[in-house]
Amino acid sequence: MAAMLTDPLNAAQSLAARYGGVGPDGRFAAGPLLIIAGAGTGKTATLAHRVAHLLLAGVDPARILLLTFSRRAAAEMTRRAERIVSTALAERHGGSPPAVRLPWAGTFHSVASRILRRHAHDIGLDPGFSIIDRADAADLIDVLRHELGLSAQARRFPRKDTCLAIYSHRVNTLWPLKRTLEEHWPWCVEFEPELMALMRAYVLRKQAENLLDYDDLLLYWHGLLKDPALAGEQGALFDHVLVDEYQDTNTLQAEIVLAMKPRGDGVTVVGDDAQSIYSFRAATVDNILEFPQRFVPPATVIALEENYRSTQGVLDSANALIGEAARQYRKQLTARRGAGSRPCLVTVADDRAQADYVVAGVLAAREAGVALRQQAVLFRSGSHSAQLELELLRHKIPFVKYGGLKFLEAAHIKDLLACLRWIDNPRHRLAAFRVLQLMPGMGPGFSDRCFAGYAAGGFALDALASFRAPPAARDVYAAWVVVATALGAPDAPWAGQLERVRDWYRPLLEARHDAAAVRAADLEQLVRLAGQFPSRERFLTELTLDPPQATGDLAGPPLLDEDFLILSTVHSAKGLEWNSVYVLNVADGNFPNEFACGKPELLEEERRLLYVAMTRARDTLHLIQPLRYYVTEQPRYGDRHVYGATSRFLTQPVLATLDRVTWPAAVAPAPGIAPASARAAVDVGAGLRALWD
Repeated sequence: MAAMLTDPLNAAQSLAARYGGVGPDGRFAAGPLLIIAGAGTGKTATLAHRVAHLLLAGVDPARILLLTFSRRAAAEMTRRAERIVSTALAERHGGSPPAVRLPWAGTFHSVASRILRRHAHDIGLDPGFSIIDRADAADLIDVLRHELGLSAQARRFPRKDTCLAIYSHRVNTLWPLKRTLEEHWPWCVEFEPELMALMRAYVLRKQAENLLDYDDLLLYWHGLLKDPALAGEQGALFDHVLVDEYQDTNTLQAEIVLAMKPRGDGVTVVGDDAQSIYSFRAATVDNILEFPQRFVPPATVIALEENYRSTQGVLDSANALIGEAARQYRKQLTARRGAGSRPCLVTVADDRAQADYVVAGVLAAREAGVALRQQAVLFRSGSHSAQLELELLRHKIPFVKYGGLKFLEAAHIKDLLACLRWIDNPRHRLAAFRVLQLMPGMGPGFSDRCFAGYAAGGFALDALASFRAPPAARDVYAAWVVVATALGAPDAPWAGQLERVRDWYRPLLEARHDAAAVRAADLEQLVRLAGQFPSRERFLTELTLDPPQATGDLAGPPLLDEDFLILSTVHSAKGLEWNSVYVLNVADGNFPNEFACGKPELLEEERRLLYVAMTRARDTLHLIQPLRYYVTEQPRYGDRHVYGATSRFLTQPVLATLDRVTWPAAVAPAPGIAPASARAAVDVGAGLRALWD
């Protein structure tokens, strides 16, 4: 069976998938394992086969914990593992095998939510807590900034999004606030006392209103595991814990895994230190670099180096680049797809010439049979594609720019979900204020008085009926009280709840928003989505933790065309691949970013960022370096500029793997015109010398 299971895998993948063995008690066991999966080496297939091998070895699916960074990744891993197991069992026994399910496969945050609801009373938490998204968390901080008088300071106090980023980084790294400010927000150091007070008020307000933000899910889970008895109970739930993309974990996530399995029994983590690029989200490459030494004896390390994505020409350049990293698991990627062509380092005059080069290359590749969707342009920052976007519009090339607006950030979607969140958690002040202020005449003053009376009544939804709404809101408020009371009843069925809230909200949608018909269609989509979830709590939790996204920054509606080009930041491109890749502005100041050059660890992350960009290419890779960068804050056609410096990452070993190209190529003189040196008729130089005789 094992040979049949691992036939599609290469030797290293098979070794990782089958690691471990049956112990004296007849149960399959394994020590800690680190799988270093280089770019394009079949990480997902290997992890799926490992899960399948555990299942076929008799491990109970309910005792396998699979942690990923997106719901889609968990679903894909589960689907592959189930297919592998089903095929193996069908061949062994014949007929249709029973369905296999992995009930504990999901993101860190979604698993944390389930565990906290089960153990809420053990840590003094109300199991009916609501989860707020980043936008709501920032709004709550903004309210507290105002209440504490921080928004009226004569000095520039950080805005809500900066305050939330500071809070999130501090709690996910477990650093002191002072260190977080000194290393990432030095201009905010002087506000340390005020920020400390603001963060404390933020925590107290969330606790008072039974709210958890994304970070709280990990903080409470981490806190739960600090109790030895509870940690032992949690660890005993699972025989095997598997973590995908381990290089992207932060300190909290790594400590959660280690607290559940301090000896490493059954722990398998998969990742690539060379693709650790999210330190701004508090991820730390140290987690994967130091993983083997966390255990005694150290964890086994298996490296996957056989690449199925790129040609060897692309890999030679990527290997040379990452080979100069200071700290790493050394690996040499080799291509299954053959030699291919060498990447190009293209020198162009300026941003406009860079855009022209990309347009010309994209159109030529399209005519050669490479679809636009199989081509991508990557860049360090979203603003770097501005000139290119203008040229794409001018040449009528449709494109999608990754990193667009989230579907749930639309005002009408947030309105509808606020209604459900208030019903689900009666103490949810933010949701209540949003719902109340949807009604005509219900400004902040009326809303505050309504919520205060409601709170005094013990947060019972039927206590809302005693509030006297202003005349303009009286009818719609009364209708809301009826809806909220009915849907908030403990025995109220989930089916149909969102439709009833939508029907109440529809007149307000038409009065408050333009394009009401289009927005109403979005609400219908949300209603259909709700039907896929078993309860209101699961719907709100999953939608908050893993929201659907809408592509933004479109050059017209690309899906109406036959094809469209991909534009993306490198951070958004991780995990994706294209036949042809263009990387813009490969010069010092961009790769590496100028703000990263003062710290060795940030400089190393910038090297890894360029490595990620390069390894997205399957067949052809173009690294583009403009010579001139025009100074901002000058007239549109001003000519003030600085010259770009070659990226310090393009050392001689890296350059030796690249073909150097200058674009456009020098134009040969027209036939019949002699070179200038042969046509000199006047010796101007002699005349200039004569001025000084």
